[in-house]
Amino acid sequence: MADVGILKILSPGILTSVQDLGRYGYGRYGVAPSGALDSFSLRIANILVGNRPDQAGLETMLLGPAIKALEDIVVAVAGGNLQPRRNKRPISMWQSHPLKKDDILSFGSSLSGFRAYVAVAGGIGVPPIMDSRSTNLPSGFGGVQGRALEKNDILISENYFRNVKTDTRTLNSAWIPVYPNNWSLRVIWGPQDDHFPDESRQFFLNASYHMSSDSDRTGIRLEGAVIRPRPDIPASIISEGVISGSIQIPGDGNPIIILGETVTGGYRKIATVISADLPLLGQIKPGDTVRFIAVSLDEAGRALAALEEKLQKFEERFK
Repeated sequence: MADVGILKILSPGILTSVQDLGRYGYGRYGVAPSGALDSFSLRIANILVGNRPDQAGLETMLLGPAIKALEDIVVAVAGGNLQPRRNKRPISMWQSHPLKKDDILSFGSSLSGFRAYVAVAGGIGVPPIMDSRSTNLPSGFGGVQGRALEKNDILISENYFRNVKTDTRTLNSAWIPVYPNNWSLRVIWGPQDDHFPDESRQFFLNASYHMSSDSDRTGIRLEGAVIRPRPDIPASIISEGVISGSIQIPGDGNPIIILGETVTGGYRKIATVISADLPLLGQIKPGDTVRFIAVSLDEAGRALAALEEKLQKFEERFK
């Protein structure tokens, strides 16, 4: 094992960055978790190439990069279908693929979903900061110099093996997520749902929203029905910690779903996307329709347990 250059960025795509499952425990210092917005896809891609599920890979969106293999490697692409190609020939999603030295992995436009994840056997070797290799783009640290990847960047592996295992691993087709244009996200109420009258809460559940193009890794801005708080409460609340999936209602009444680059907020949170549905947030694209379905805390817990059981069973297949 040694540090070996394995990938060269020929073109970076719209926004490609190094991400793992995020850095947690530093919110008290104002440090956001960052990490893959679709953690399910990154975890599956890592398992497909024989990595630990939490190793760093590449997150790209909409129009992916072109990447040259500098050594014989194994890769897997999961998440949104951005039409991955090896030397201009299509390759399957949710499956491991050997690349020979000088092969080129490239992408087209999105057929479904919004973000794709590339895992490489051995992982992407960038210095860990606060226990994570994820790129925090707003703050400019982590990943490769705290920024999106650029042309001619060289990525290394700290765990490269010359004798790469090339057995094909494939995710069961029944487990592959479907990324529609019309999304139904499960939520639990709160923590400030009592700041909204009953009619506003019902309006929130019955409305259809569209993802605004004015969205980023900080949050998904929604356009549509305006949600109003009770008239007898102050206009704002004291800023407090927030988590991914929190649905804030700002002054204009249009919901914002918090993502992984935010740790505090001063807007009321009417509801929170359940943990099992958080990976879906990384695949919603501008113009998609979003609706919300309220579930109980028990239902949310069962959904998360089922998702984690699926991932565990898949990982155990290859041990």
